[in-house]
Amino acid sequence: MKKITITAGLLLGAIALPSYAYDCTNLNAYSAGTSYANGALVKHNARAFECKVGGWCSQGGAYEPGVGWANGDAWTDLGSCDGDTGSSSSSSSSSSSGGSTSSGGSTSSSSGSSGGSTSSGGTGDCGSTPALWNATAVYNGGDKVQYLGTAYTAKWWTQGDNPASGGEWGPWRNDGSCTGGSSSSGSSGGSTSSGSTSSGGSTSSGSTSSGGSTSSGSSSSGGSTSSSGGSSSSGGGKVIGYFAQWGVYGRNYHVKNIDTSGSAAKMTHILYAFGNVQNGQCVIGDSYADYDRFYNAGESVDGVADSWDTGSLRGSFNQLRKLKAKYPHLKVIWSFGGWTWSGGFGQAAANPEAFANSCYDLVFDPRWNGVFDGIDIDWEYPNECGLTCDNSGFYGYSDLMRALRNKFGNKLVTSAIGAGAAKLNAADYGGAAQYVDFYMLMTYDFFGAWDKTGPTAPHSALYNYPGMPIEGFSSDNGIQVLKSKGVSADKILLGIGFYGRGWTGVTQSAPGGSATGAATGTYEAGIEDYKVLKNTCPANGTIAGTAYAHCGNNWWSYDTPSTIAGKMQYIRSQGLGGAFFWELSGDTTNGELVNAIKANQ
Repeated sequence: MKKITITAGLLLGAIALPSYAYDCTNLNAYSAGTSYANGALVKHNARAFECKVGGWCSQGGAYEPGVGWANGDAWTDLGSCDGDTGSSSSSSSSSSSGGSTSSGGSTSSSSGSSGGSTSSGGTGDCGSTPALWNATAVYNGGDKVQYLGTAYTAKWWTQGDNPASGGEWGPWRNDGSCTGGSSSSGSSGGSTSSGSTSSGGSTSSGSTSSGGSTSSGSSSSGGSTSSSGGSSSSGGGKVIGYFAQWGVYGRNYHVKNIDTSGSAAKMTHILYAFGNVQNGQCVIGDSYADYDRFYNAGESVDGVADSWDTGSLRGSFNQLRKLKAKYPHLKVIWSFGGWTWSGGFGQAAANPEAFANSCYDLVFDPRWNGVFDGIDIDWEYPNECGLTCDNSGFYGYSDLMRALRNKFGNKLVTSAIGAGAAKLNAADYGGAAQYVDFYMLMTYDFFGAWDKTGPTAPHSALYNYPGMPIEGFSSDNGIQVLKSKGVSADKILLGIGFYGRGWTGVTQSAPGGSATGAATGTYEAGIEDYKVLKNTCPANGTIAGTAYAHCGNNWWSYDTPSTIAGKMQYIRSQGLGGAFFWELSGDTTNGELVNAIKANQ
């Protein structure tokens, strides 16, 4: 059980923090290298901890509870063991206009956060000692729990939904601080919950945003807002995935699969990939797949077959229109470029206004009226090399994005961009940020079997790690570079690959081994879908926030539901706008990875 006492210590003369005492009698001592699941409870150095991210809790080192530099990403500090007068967790003294956050915590305003971290003055009955919330347990409506000194009641069936994260529309009702102790009121920004992270979106300046954090800054038309340099976490409300145009062929993946997998209900945006860029204009990429393929009743989202009548819309465009009718919250964005079709952007940048006009006319063509909500630019890469090399100069990209924003007005304008420092420094991404609703940082494909002999390395590491073949080829490094250019955190989305990259001829299980070439893949050597790898080569190791697997002489790296949970925690801690992924057909038929993103927001 948890007992709460109140100390009178002050932070900057403004905030009084609660101090928790925890009955550690039945807790096992933490042991480095032991496998811990989400919700596991341990004691370490006379303090109690709850595991938030199993993959990280099991690693030790940087994630050692209360000790490692990244321990707050893996563990929640539940307080000192009963009889120890130490305070629960330290808090950063930095503040934004609406309040400050601790390294593992969130700040809720006096009017309430959409994530619902602490109640406003109420008290809940913990006298009957309701069980501590457990991330792996199943709860039914009416079940009661306590979490970080607050009582909650389940509204309906739930599993894995953090009570402090759901807000008004979540599965938990906040019954207030446990009787016998409550969070004292704080500064003008609101009260502070010690050591908790509000995954549903914290607020500053006393107001709440539907999609993330709010502050005294201006709002982007795509969602949440933040003040420059603000310290509150946005909660990462966006769940965005690519639908690959060519998936309707060999992969046999259609728009209906987004529905039947359960993913459509959990996503906020779909990116349709790709349109082409030719002769300085946006053009159709594959007319048959886009708007001509006939879908019979069994293949169709709404169970109604396409029509052959003149002027009738068919293909994926019509199916997307039907999907939006079924899920009105969904936004669909047409993405142009990609690895194969980025060669035309240089010519487009020479006359950005003409390019923008052509794109607007195509995206909002009356033939597919109502399908698209905006445009995405996937230019690989401005003033750098991808499949082809671009020489449009440092400002070519920002000029193009400005023209698009001027033409598209309040429609969505987004962009997928490279995550390596060299690519981020090659173009004016900082200057262009004012024109985009959000950036999707492609934090994957850092390493792969294009280096045939290795060394093996994870293609989507969250952090740098000792022995990394190229220092800085990590998601966090790209995020920090983009932030350093003045890009607001809530305009940045973290990229997640629904696939793995692998080598063959590998004898070493740990990263850094030599190889003889690319491992065999279903569609392309060196790459394979998650839905295949989870069965043929299950992950048996983790490093730097992602997973890897050594099976026979093959070595693969990819993300799993467990590592995605960790990446979602990172998104919250950094105040990012959410997550996006490439691409839908790599997931299981029941949308396992999309669910992992949504469940860990």
